[in-house]
Amino acid sequence: MSLIKNLPFEWLVGIRYTRAGKRSGRNSFISFISLISMAGIGLGVAALIVVLSVMNGFQKEVRDRMLSVLSHIEVFDASGAMPDWQAVAKQTFQNKEVIGAAPYVAAQAMMTRDDSVRGVVIRGVLPSEEPKVSDVAGQVRQGKFSDLKPGEFNIVLGGELARSLHVTLGDKVTLIAPQGQVTPAGVLPRLKQFTVVGIFEAGHYEFDSSLAFIQIEDAERLFRLDAPSGVRLRIKDMLQAPQVTQELSTQLTGNLYLRDWSQQNSNWFAAVKTEKRMMFIILTLIIAVAAFNLVSTLVMTVTDKQADIAILRTLGASPGSIMKIFVIQGALVGLIGTALGVAFGVVVALNIDVIVPAIERLLHVQFLPKSIYVISELPSDLIWSDVWTIGGVAVVLAFLATLYPSWAAARVKPAEALRYE
Repeated sequence: MSLIKNLPFEWLVGIRYTRAGKRSGRNSFISFISLISMAGIGLGVAALIVVLSVMNGFQKEVRDRMLSVLSHIEVFDASGAMPDWQAVAKQTFQNKEVIGAAPYVAAQAMMTRDDSVRGVVIRGVLPSEEPKVSDVAGQVRQGKFSDLKPGEFNIVLGGELARSLHVTLGDKVTLIAPQGQVTPAGVLPRLKQFTVVGIFEAGHYEFDSSLAFIQIEDAERLFRLDAPSGVRLRIKDMLQAPQVTQELSTQLTGNLYLRDWSQQNSNWFAAVKTEKRMMFIILTLIIAVAAFNLVSTLVMTVTDKQADIAILRTLGASPGSIMKIFVIQGALVGLIGTALGVAFGVVVALNIDVIVPAIERLLHVQFLPKSIYVISELPSDLIWSDVWTIGGVAVVLAFLATLYPSWAAARVKPAEALRYE
């Protein structure tokens, strides 16, 4: 209490104007409008924090599912083949961020069974090395990834691809390589039958519906390659992939190309980034509407307090001091509303995995049915930099809303204000 009494008089008056008045219904109404503005700012801030956290959660969930199949970095030779991939892998481990390396063959083919035909991405791998760079082996729901043995021409399919072809374990599928085989009768496509020995579920439709794994030697034989296409890498922090890629491009020798996971899916990440930016702008308008409600509140306060302003001016208060009083009043409303909104938004974002199921049980609904959506639970990933940005924007908007009413208060002339008092 003593600390408040030691504040400059501008702060004392500004704080007093912020509190509910008891002398008249007009004062109470102004304070009620001020509370509504405060609540509006708080709800806008909370909504923006929760929505961005959910968007971040979906982005993280999809990204993690993509990277369970994709590698963090790919290194491939300009010639299309990398005979000495072990030497390249050894060089990459000189970078402390690299923790795993495995060779691969990448190709496209047609897959047929009976009357069904599908275009597929074929990835030739070493089953013993693949777990070092991806999580596919752990995502096999039927069969075994280790059954990809050289010379046996076995294949592991994505779950959606297997369902579209109506195949299960032990069934045969035919791969048609795009490179034709020249014969006296003309160019004929190369065909090879494979046995389905595994079905994986990555939880990402693009990969589950179009990706298939075969043993790397079988891939080289089918596509007539002399060596793997390149080396796939896993690093400690996937978010550092662009930086590590840049470092490796200067460390590795030879005519090599490098590509990180963000480049492989640049269109998707660009779309998500744009969507998040637009959502931020749209929801910020909610905060702006609430913040500029302060303009009407402060204008009403200035009109109601003209006699007080005149008395303060006659006692020696400068126009700057009068302006400061109403800036403090509006800023306090903005700060309190922002603080309450941040607290509420953070609590909801951190506990959304508990709150949403409770609402579903209460209303007997399911927002993300498992039969329709791959992600059946609402994810949330709270990023504190977003929280500080949202809070800062709300405070700045509230401050801007105080400028005109405060300037109008500073222009009140004491003689005219007291004439009819």
